[in-house]
Amino acid sequence: MLIPQKLDGFDVEDAVARMLDRPELWWQAVGFFVHHFSDWKDNWRNAIGDDHAERRQVHSIRSAAANVGAKMLAGQAERMEQVLLRRLDGSDDEIPAVWREELAAAFDVAWGCAARAWQDAGSDLPELS
Repeated sequence: MLIPQKLDGFDVEDAVARMLDRPELWWQAVGFFVHHFSDWKDNWRNAIGDDHAERRQVHSIRSAAANVGAKMLAGQAERMEQVLLRRLDGSDDEIPAVWREELAAAFDVAWGCAARAWQDAGSDLPELS
């Protein structure tokens, strides 16, 4: 299996370095990301309106994105998670609609790029609903 050295929107070098300089571990994590998060956006959108549930969804994508080196997605999710945590602590902070749009767009870019690379490497993609 050919493991890509570069992936648009991903800091592959940093992610591989954090995985003991083993590209195959990073590639396995990318495969997990592609498969496990294929329906993330729908699950996240269904959680909007419930700060606890939305925070769990945002936290999971932030962690996974950071793990595989999808820095833009991780950053967008971290920004959203911070405001959700403040809201859960009693703040009345509003979440700008554009933040959700930007998070959704960052997810589409990162997941789409990872899924294409995974498929180009000859691996199966999950079926999308």
